[in-house]
Amino acid sequence: MSRKLISFDWAIKKLLRSKANFGILEGFLSELLKFDIKILEILESESNPDYLYDKFNRVDLKVKDQQANIIIIEVQYSYESDYLQRILFGVSKTITEHLKEGDPYEAITKVISVNLLYFNLGIGKDYIYKGSTDFIGIHNNDQLKLSKKQKQKFEQKTIAELYPEYYLININRFNDVAKDTLDEWIFFLKNEEIKEDFSAKGLLEAKEKLDLMKLPAEQRKAYEAYQDDLHYQASMFESSYGEGYLDGVDKGIEKGIKTGIEKGIDKGKLENIRQTVLRMHKKGLDIEMIAEFAGITQNYVKNILK
Repeated sequence: MSRKLISFDWAIKKLLRSKANFGILEGFLSELLKFDIKILEILESESNPDYLYDKFNRVDLKVKDQQANIIIIEVQYSYESDYLQRILFGVSKTITEHLKEGDPYEAITKVISVNLLYFNLGIGKDYIYKGSTDFIGIHNNDQLKLSKKQKQKFEQKTIAELYPEYYLININRFNDVAKDTLDEWIFFLKNEEIKEDFSAKGLLEAKEKLDLMKLPAEQRKAYEAYQDDLHYQASMFESSYGEGYLDGVDKGIEKGIKTGIEKGIDKGKLENIRQTVLRMHKKGLDIEMIAEFAGITQNYVKNILK
């Protein structure tokens, strides 16, 4: 019999930062990337803790694996028209942050961006997309390759392996039919349930550690408040700027789209965060926990509660 489990995005922010729970995340990443992942450490993922909406990137989780790759994991529920540019910025900033002054360019770290999306991004039939970099000849259509010396120096076989990789997982497009072990993970990410016959890496551990009924009372209260907030944000999207977006699309006017989305989103996000803080405070959560789940600093929370 299936039992409702904790959503993966909440676990990322709360439970999976512990080394004791690395096996869950390692299992998911191993199934996605098609090679065994061993997480060495959690990296700081908040680039600038003092300002919420400046052009600094904060991701849900950033880890380093045994091959020294940096993996960024981000969960996004609300529609963002410029999300593709956002993940490009996040990857670029991570690269520059981890290149020390004076290091040669060959020391650039490989970054893998994994994005779990609960909204439809772009137009496509698939639910998992991978982006990588290749160089194709304009005249002969041949693919540029590394020389023998470059392969030895960089310890990589292709140019694409030197560049960032992007994974876009459109959770809502998954049809709930698990054809392989990666699909089993997508099923969990969509339904927050794990079937008895699932065998994907990390899922058995996830079933044990992400059981809602096994949470301590304080964490269960925080989780329920977080889930309530997701429903509220979905409603705010429809009422605050969803109508402006749809109106812009119907008219087919670029200015209308920009006004309906960007202006509405800026105002809607600030109000969403304010309401989130107030609701979680009313439910009895402390400032530290509110800040963690709202994705803001403790000082920002204190300013709202003044």
